[in-house]
Amino acid sequence: MASPIWNPETTKDVAESVGISNLKPEVNNALCRDIEYRLAQVLEQAIRLMRHSKRTVLWSQDVSQALRILDAEPLYGYESARPLKFGEASIGPGQPLFYVEDEEVDFERLINAPLPKVPREVSFTAHWLAVEGVQPTIPQNPSSQDSRNLELLPKGPNANPSLAALSSSDNTSTKPLVKHILSKELQLYFEKVCTSVLDEAQEEYRTAGLASLKDDPGLHQLVPYFIQFVAEKVTHNLKDLFVLTQMMNVTEALVRNKNLYIDPYVASIVPPVLTCVIGRSLGVDAASLDHFELRDLAAALLGLLCNKYTKSSHNLKPRLARSCLKNFLDPNKPFGTHYGAILGLQAIGGPEVVRALILPNLKEYEVLIKDEITSHGPRKTEAEKVVSAICRVLSYMVDDESQGMNGHLDGSNLDQRQALVERVGEIVGNKIADSGSSELARAVLE
Repeated sequence: MASPIWNPETTKDVAESVGISNLKPEVNNALCRDIEYRLAQVLEQAIRLMRHSKRTVLWSQDVSQALRILDAEPLYGYESARPLKFGEASIGPGQPLFYVEDEEVDFERLINAPLPKVPREVSFTAHWLAVEGVQPTIPQNPSSQDSRNLELLPKGPNANPSLAALSSSDNTSTKPLVKHILSKELQLYFEKVCTSVLDEAQEEYRTAGLASLKDDPGLHQLVPYFIQFVAEKVTHNLKDLFVLTQMMNVTEALVRNKNLYIDPYVASIVPPVLTCVIGRSLGVDAASLDHFELRDLAAALLGLLCNKYTKSSHNLKPRLARSCLKNFLDPNKPFGTHYGAILGLQAIGGPEVVRALILPNLKEYEVLIKDEITSHGPRKTEAEKVVSAICRVLSYMVDDESQGMNGHLDGSNLDQRQALVERVGEIVGNKIADSGSSELARAVLE
């Protein structure tokens, strides 16, 4: 058997240091060969890391990373920025010992050296980092050139120091900060309109403000400000139905203004409107039915947005329909949310969406609403509003051409009544049968 390259005496010394005095020669040779294999494995992995780093010099970090990859115990100690000097000491014949030489310190020179400067006390000062999005040019703030230099400085332990030379390049051009400045007239107009639409005491002011938003040209610069105004008011006034209603009127006026280009702002307009359609709690009194009028207005506005901006926002209808359907099928949502979701689905896609998304789910939805309809609890009125909304959206499935051909549905026709009950449930089916609209019954059963 070939003798190992690793010195067996080293292994024997380590064994004696841990209390193993009688190490057999064959065990010692096996340990030496295993040490050689492990060292070769670590070096091979370290060299691979060195080559991946595009270097020709092996670093101590490569060995540390190799040990980590091989799930071995890491090396302990610290890295030094200066080259280490090794000294040699002899502890016996043919047994040299290498050690790291420590720098000798002259105590006399250290004592006579001047004391360092006393550091300043910790203090705080305040300054403006930015004013309305513009950074003032004061000594505390970095200039554009300083920011450019910081971006070009090398970062990280493996950064190339030569990149620092690029920080002094003057061939780059910086784009100046742009501030959106409104004229005093537009600022005054914005304040007056916002004040007038929220004036509960004077209806003529509200009407004049909404009419101005609907017809006046030259309001392009104010569009994002009005949209932000609507979003803030809706977010912070969910309990105030007057404010929510006025915000829907403001949004409708902006959308109906033929002189304004609203397409880029559709994504910002939809969330406040959708909140008023399927919001969980609108108004102060949960038992009040006033919020249903707000949901009617918001659903109509949602349909207006879908019909007007479908071409510019291709995924607008699918996303809104998905949100409304999710709230309609959620049994944990209140009846007000179900009411708004039903009207919203009809406003988004018309009869096609009613036939595809609402009609197939009515039989299962009856399980949720039947107990409230038959009882005399506080939610009965809300449940009846939801049933009326269902009947209203189902009526849109009747063709316009056949609206004048409605005949009376004979109450004795039990087969058709039973078919309606099996199709949409007992409550809605009996409502359709009692309405006497044969065309509506035929449209539901098709």
